[in-house]
Amino acid sequence: MKTANTDSMSWKEAILNTKGPTNLKDSIVLFIKGLFMGAANIIPGVSGGTIALITGIYQDLLFAIRSFNIDTIRYLKNFQFKEALNTIHLRFLFVLSLGVAVAIFSLAHLMNFVFVNYPIFTWAFFFGLIIASIVVMGLRINHWFGAGGIAFLAGTAGAYLFVGLIPVSTPETWWFILFVGGVIICTMILPGLSGAFLLLIMGKYEYITGAVKNPFIWDNFVILSLFIVGCGLGVIIFSRVLSFMLKSFENVTMAMLTGIMCGSLRKVWPWKEVVETKMIRGKEHIISEANVFPAQLNTEFWIAVLFALIGLVMVFVLEKSAAEN
Repeated sequence: MKTANTDSMSWKEAILNTKGPTNLKDSIVLFIKGLFMGAANIIPGVSGGTIALITGIYQDLLFAIRSFNIDTIRYLKNFQFKEALNTIHLRFLFVLSLGVAVAIFSLAHLMNFVFVNYPIFTWAFFFGLIIASIVVMGLRINHWFGAGGIAFLAGTAGAYLFVGLIPVSTPETWWFILFVGGVIICTMILPGLSGAFLLLIMGKYEYITGAVKNPFIWDNFVILSLFIVGCGLGVIIFSRVLSFMLKSFENVTMAMLTGIMCGSLRKVWPWKEVVETKMIRGKEHIISEANVFPAQLNTEFWIAVLFALIGLVMVFVLEKSAAEN
């Protein structure tokens, strides 16, 4: 990869030379999209990848992640930090990540509150959000017959079966922790799948969150280091695979991603019945649920419908905003 001559550049110039928003308005828009991605990442059954898709920055996100490559590592190894910066879409990743981080830290308690106190209304809102996302993505698919239709059905069936899995017991060896990190991080850029839920499925929710609680204990530090390395390797490899698929088989890939969102609706159906729970560090976590139909069309039902419609409208507004920008 060719890079600009950074010998005479200041650090400010080197940073401004990286790819990203070119003015304050574009930075604010990208930051807001990061806020929505961060909010989605803390919602079971919804991922930041879904928001990236519907706001039109999905491919930009993949390209930005891919910008960290062998040239970057070579420059860092030789302490050529300005040259390393020049290979990365730093301004794009910084603004987007800032939005994600602000949302996660500011909304975590709020999301916990609404899920605990208003679960049906909250799930209804996100059900509407994903329904609208499916419509938006479906309109971007040119050919539904043949490979596109098969990919859509495969994505739908795969996601539907996945979100219905029951957590299993898995090993705690170093290679499996690397593997878990690599798989979990993929949910950040794959629409419709929740990283927290995937941790439960892989039997490592308690293991990883327990390590996060006391990160400076040596054993926990090693666990988290392996997990983070796995995340780094996973996102670098997976972003390249997705990028290649979108470039070479765009219609089929988009159809499969739309199918994944469709299958994930099983997880966000508002009316649920708890089948199995598990105590994790003194807190009860739902392991298995069954979707049920509302018992009656009462006031609660119509309020839930209203929240679903709000979710629908928000997605269409986001999509229109993305198209104008």
